[in-house]
Amino acid sequence: MTKSEMAAALNEKQAWLPGKRVKIDFGDQGVVMLDGAAGRASEEDGAADTTIKIAWSDWEALASGQLDGMTAFMQGKLRVEGDMSNAMQLQGVFAKLRG
Repeated sequence: MTKSEMAAALNEKQAWLPGKRVKIDFGDQGVVMLDGAAGRASEEDGAADTTIKIAWSDWEALASGQLDGMTAFMQGKLRVEGDMSNAMQLQGVFAKLRG
């Protein structure tokens, strides 16, 4: 799945936190913004309540189930800036992508 395909799938499933802006920052690969205030996901950068920083390769491992979110966090592969409670709620959001 490419970043664009991911944003499209998130839009299709309406997978975001209502009223919250959460940015997934893939470094050189760009970002995906889950904009619960605007009710959309996009590849636009901007201010966010929570920013999750992760390499695209680690993201792919996480999405496929090869890497556990808590393990990634403990190993420093996944960093959270801002409201940690938003990051904790994302597990349910991303479950929509698999369902």
